[in-house]
Order: sequence, then structure tokens, then C-alpha cells
Amino acid sequence: MAAVNPILVTGAAGFIGYHVSRALAAAAGRDVIGVDNLSPYYDPKLKEARLRQLAGAKNFKFVRLDLADRKATAALFAEHRFPFVIHLAAQAGVRHSLVDPYAYADANFEGFLNVLEGCRHNGCRHLVYASSSSVYGANTRLPFRTSDNVDHPLSLYGASKKANELMAHSYAHLFKLPATGLRFFTVYGPWGRPDMAMWLFTAAIRAGKPIKLFNQGNMRRDFTYIDDVVQAVVRLIDRPAEADPDWSGATPDPSRSSAPWRVYNIGNNSPVDIPEVVKILEAAIGKKAIRELLPMQPGDVPATFADVDDLMRDVGFKPSTPIADGIAQFVAWYNLYHQAG
Repeated sequence: MAAVNPILVTGAAGFIGYHVSRALAAAAGRDVIGVDNLSPYYDPKLKEARLRQLAGAKNFKFVRLDLADRKATAALFAEHRFPFVIHLAAQAGVRHSLVDPYAYADANFEGFLNVLEGCRHNGCRHLVYASSSSVYGANTRLPFRTSDNVDHPLSLYGASKKANELMAHSYAHLFKLPATGLRFFTVYGPWGRPDMAMWLFTAAIRAGKPIKLFNQGNMRRDFTYIDDVVQAVVRLIDRPAEADPDWSGATPDPSRSSAPWRVYNIGNNSPVDIPEVVKILEAAIGKKAIRELLPMQPGDVPATFADVDDLMRDVGFKPSTPIADGIAQFVAWYNLYHQAG
């Protein structure tokens, strides 16, 4: 493929990476190179099915590669000299970080460092990378604002995402690498991850098995539909982060910098009680759920709520898909996917 201003999308076989790759490959003049290691964290068959959907795009090329492989990653960057990089590859999951912490060291620390080095040495004009609402940790002031302090993560996963933001800032400061971090809030939708609540609840309700409601069901989440996430990413990729001339080290704003670095919340700005989500799922599936009430899980938080004023100000967009509409789309896809085997 003769790439024209190629965009690198890491984690292209993952949930968000698949949708972002598809949207960019559909845009005129956008050549996309997608990278993924097809980690077995969840069934690789789902990742392979996503890649089959992407295979029909003539301007999409897939490369199987583990970003923790320093030499292979350096060679990929040297070959293509990507002007734009969307880094979505990561070891995800709060609960999984309690049982396999070294997976986070490999993917979220070493892998991200190799991406930063690739960007630094090969003329990258803008790095957009995935952070997470998990960085807010012990913060209980709602809604979560990008200007909030995020120094108290409650899981290694959250700590790894905060570390990514700090690592990106150091490269923005030292090497003038424009870097934009996106704090995603509970993304859901077609082709979603089977370890997340929307999939788990749907599978259990359909099978007549109990769904697990932690903290006795007293949980709220700012569910964000995948199409809104893609729209935010696409709008931001061509808007490289810029230094804020008014930023002050005496009164530092955690969301901006004197370096070309920034972070945004990507959330629906409309949290929903988990029991309400279950009711909407019951209606969409046409079957009642069996509820199992459990205590709070280690590393979890009772509520998330994204302030998206910065996103609105800078790109004129905010996620807004109603939860009932998003769930209807997810359940319809889920039924078709499982009917197809």
C-alpha cells in the first residue's frame, strides 16, 4: 500500500480501535495502518472478526505486532514515519490488574514508551492516546473535570493511565511532541468488549443467569456510545495539541501545559444508575434479569460523570447518544453476532 500521510492506529483489533480504523479508512485520502498483537485477554476470535470487517477497506493495512517489542516497533515507525498516531492499544480492565499486574507493565508502560520513542524519532505531528476515567480514582467531586487533581488512583490500571499522561507530557516538554490524552468514560456499543458490563449483563439475561450488581447496585456510570467516541477522536486528530501561553507553574492547571500537551474527558456528561441500565436492557432483550447484589469490588468507584466543557470549547462537539438508543443498537448487534456463530 502506498500510504499517503498514513495514520497509525494501535489496538486496531480492539473495540475502540476497530471503530476508529473503520471511520478513518472510510474518509477520502486517509491511509490507515492498524497494529494489534491479538492478546488473549478476551477471545481473539472477536478481534479476528473485527479485522475481517476492516479487510474490505482498500486503504487499511493490518500489521500484527506487540508494541512491547522495542525493535519491531522502532522498525515500523522508521518505515512509515507516521505523521499522525492514535494509540489505543493497552491492557484494559480494572479487576484484571489485581490478578495480572505484569500485563500492564508490558503493554501500558513499556508499549507506550516505545510508541513515544517512535513518535519522537520519526517526525510525528500529533499523538492522540487513550487514557481513562479511572485516573480520577479517589476523587468524589462530580462531575470529573480535567482540571481536577488525579494523584490518587485506586487500581494499577488507573495508575498506568495516569503514568501515560505524565510520560506524554515529558515528551511534549522535551521534544515538542504534540500529545492529546483522551479519558474515556465506560464506552459501549456494537463490537464491544465481553469483559464489560453491557456485554456481561446482556449475556447473563439472555441465558437466564444472575447478573452481578456490585455495591448492592448503588453504582452510576457515564456510559458513552462508541459512535460519539469515534467522532471525538476524528475531530481531534487534525488539531494537534498546542502550548498554552497563559499556563503558570505557580498555579498549574492539570489539564493544560506550557508544552504542546492536553487531556480531554470523552464522556456522555449524563451518568445513569446501573439498575436503570438493567431495566433498559430487560426491555431491549425482552426478558427479566436475575439480580445478584454484591459488595463493592477492590479498585472500583461508585460513580463516574464527565465534564466535557473543554471538548465542546475546542472542537464544538460532545457525546450525546441517549442510553436507551445506544443499548438498542448494542443488543441488536449482539443478537446478530451470536446468531452468526
